[in-house]
Amino acid sequence: MALFEVLTQVAAVVALAVAVSLGAVVGFSRFPRTRQQFFTQLRIVAPYLVFLGIVLGFTSALREVGTVVQWAIGFHLSPVIFEIEGTFVAWLQTFQTSTATTYFSAIYVYGYAYLLVFPIVAYALADRTKPLRLLILAYILNYVIGLVCYILFIAYGPRNYLIGEGILYSFWPQAQFLTSEVNTNTNVFPSLHTSLSVTVATLAVMTRDLYPRWAPIAIPIALSVCLSTMYLGIHWGVDVLAGAGLAAISVYGAVRLDDHFERGVSASREWWETLRNRLPI
Repeated sequence: MALFEVLTQVAAVVALAVAVSLGAVVGFSRFPRTRQQFFTQLRIVAPYLVFLGIVLGFTSALREVGTVVQWAIGFHLSPVIFEIEGTFVAWLQTFQTSTATTYFSAIYVYGYAYLLVFPIVAYALADRTKPLRLLILAYILNYVIGLVCYILFIAYGPRNYLIGEGILYSFWPQAQFLTSEVNTNTNVFPSLHTSLSVTVATLAVMTRDLYPRWAPIAIPIALSVCLSTMYLGIHWGVDVLAGAGLAAISVYGAVRLDDHFERGVSASREWWETLRNRLPI
């Protein structure tokens, strides 16, 4: 019941934020023009969405099995990270205030969810499918590469390594019902919060000709999410840097994969047209 209440609360806040952002970023004047395009867009990107759903389901199903494999073959990375950055997170938390804690807790949960959901809706309303295709492919690469890293590396966050304070769960204990469904204590490297947030911000810049108002919103939220993971004691600075690197790899990979897929689709269409023209009428 506690998990359901938290999910309902997050869903309600995100839905409201998305609705407001659609008016501010996309513009309601686009809706009549794009309504008939919307389902065409979804049909074109349906294979991408299905693949993303499969990846999310697969990673969720493998969470417990992955932990077993991780302890069997994983490399203990926490001591290495601590040697690199020491007590940076603990130092960052010395600037703790009630206002900052409220802000970063909200950003970590609500802001992050909004940042991932809104561009899916906005790009689905666009007059071209490429932005949505790139976004979905980048999400897929983030999750797949992240899962591999979580299996290969055993890494505790600062709060579990007794370096930093777990501010989020002290401030909002109910949040643990939500985070425990998608995370374990040993899968902090790299930070997927960081990688996915930076991915969205990067694509917002790349598509600023489509939605000029989105990048100025996405970039500050993405930076806040990155900082929140350290302020709240969930991730190390090294995790955040690795997450930013993963975002760069995912966006680059998404662009390359999309170009490859589109060439394949074009070749298939040409082959079909040639075959149809040769068939007797």
